[in-house]
Amino acid sequence: MSFDRSQWTAVITGAIALLLGIGYLVLVQVLDSRGEMLPAPMSTLQLGWDACSHWISCWGSSGRIL
Repeated sequence: MSFDRSQWTAVITGAIALLLGIGYLVLVQVLDSRGEMLPAPMSTLQLGWDACSHWISCWGSSGRIL
């Protein structure tokens, strides 16, 4: 049983597809096993928004810092 070039390409492509599929399933299992996803505390979100709104308010209409 001898393989020509196109058959080797198909075998290698199939093996890569299987490895990617198995890797994806392993990644999903690992991420799922970390437990329940909890939202960030509101205090953390508020600090981030305050910093963002400060920089937004410092920019003038010309795009330069006032």
